[in-house]
Amino acid sequence: MLSQTAEYALRAAVCLAQNPEESLTTSEMSQLIKVPEPYLSKVLHDLARGGIVSSKRGPHGGYALSRPINQLSIMTIIRVVDPVHLQQIESCPLKLNSHKTHLCALHRKINNGISQMEEVYRNATIHTILEERAKTIPLRES
Repeated sequence: MLSQTAEYALRAAVCLAQNPEESLTTSEMSQLIKVPEPYLSKVLHDLARGGIVSSKRGPHGGYALSRPINQLSIMTIIRVVDPVHLQQIESCPLKLNSHKTHLCALHRKINNGISQMEEVYRNATIHTILEERAKTIPLRES
């Protein structure tokens, strides 16, 4: 499961990718992606520090993506805002002597799951997300 910060960062990246011709302010994005503005401001600051977005000050300022969307993976974004979230288990979290050289079956299974998620996130770019979104049929509200 992703942290809330990672989820918000991914929403922001997709929002910016959908509006490539313009910079968006934190306020505009907050309304579009339903993220509290103070929290989004922190996330955008982290994304800027990580080279994912750039910011421009002034009356026509705001944020824009700094990288081409076909080269911007979900994993890259997650690693910038939440670097410890998807970490491989390298030693027994229970500190059991019998597990010093090999992970137990439980932790090996968890590690395999983490590896699979990492692979999916590395192979999915913002571009592929937008392509998949375009192929989906919107739900009708009753």
